[in-house]
Amino acid sequence: MRHVTFPAHKPIDFVAIGRLCIDLNANEINRPMEETMTFTKYVGGSPANIAIGMSRLGLKTAFIGKIANDQMGRFIERYLQREGIDTSSVAVDDTGAVTGLAFTEIKSPSDCSILMYRDNVADLLLRPEEVSEEIIAQAKLLLISGTALAQSPSREAVFQALDFAKKHGTIIAFDLDYRPYTWKSAEETAVNYNLAAEKCDILIGTREEFNQMEIFDANAEHDDRITASKWFNYGAKIAIIKHGKEGSIAYAKDGSEHRAKSYPAKVIKTFGAGDSYAAGFLYGIMQGWTLEKSMEFGSAAACVVISSHSCSDAMPTTKQVYDYIERCERGEITVS
Repeated sequence: MRHVTFPAHKPIDFVAIGRLCIDLNANEINRPMEETMTFTKYVGGSPANIAIGMSRLGLKTAFIGKIANDQMGRFIERYLQREGIDTSSVAVDDTGAVTGLAFTEIKSPSDCSILMYRDNVADLLLRPEEVSEEIIAQAKLLLISGTALAQSPSREAVFQALDFAKKHGTIIAFDLDYRPYTWKSAEETAVNYNLAAEKCDILIGTREEFNQMEIFDANAEHDDRITASKWFNYGAKIAIIKHGKEGSIAYAKDGSEHRAKSYPAKVIKTFGAGDSYAAGFLYGIMQGWTLEKSMEFGSAAACVVISSHSCSDAMPTTKQVYDYIERCERGEITVS
């Protein structure tokens, strides 16, 4: 059963809006950042990773965002272009803003953390007038992420993108991507997340991220069904609530609940799992697959990424995902 119908006539499969930054992943794993001396540079930012993932999976992809007028900004733009992503709607800042940095710490496969530098970053300076209506009108699916809602003018740019998507019948997915250090208060977070979510067709987030949206709601127990049903009363058709090692549950507007098997992984680090899962899942539903099959594909894509040192560089192709699933089924990968 198709829970979401995508406009087949549109020439662009996927467009994302939001954070473009640099990930600096620790080369010396199994030690704290205080003792880490070298890092490897990658393109980062949740919507950027998802866009790269969608392009690797063979979809025609574009990005709307803003980069700094510096070496790191040019690195990001050139990387996206090499990945086949349309960057015609990536603006270049002219105010002296910088590229956001994320240093990662890998103490162990299960103990990872991220140190973010987000002061005066270019991606949060994207203005509403820099959002391309044409790109969104031509896209089947628009992805927004929570981080881009944290400050003006990026916040208004996202709402402008949402208005364009609604106007032109573009399906909207919301990756909650909650980062507490970018927000001034829980109330500010909840208000803006809720206003954006009301316009979206697909919501993807952890249980903790959905909790941030519910501080004004009568859902003290944080019941998944109550959470999902709220958004079905607006425009949502699918809500995926992730529960870490316990797995994810997809709730559909028809009242159905869907669970899917997960796959084992030889984990190097935990970050990047959510981005690759989102890319794999969204790819699946765009192919018309069942929610279960889409979730399984997303789970396998996530395993590929957490088994690698990078996030963006490790985003898998369809062949790599299928190969991973086959290896798991043959019992070649058993560590979870």
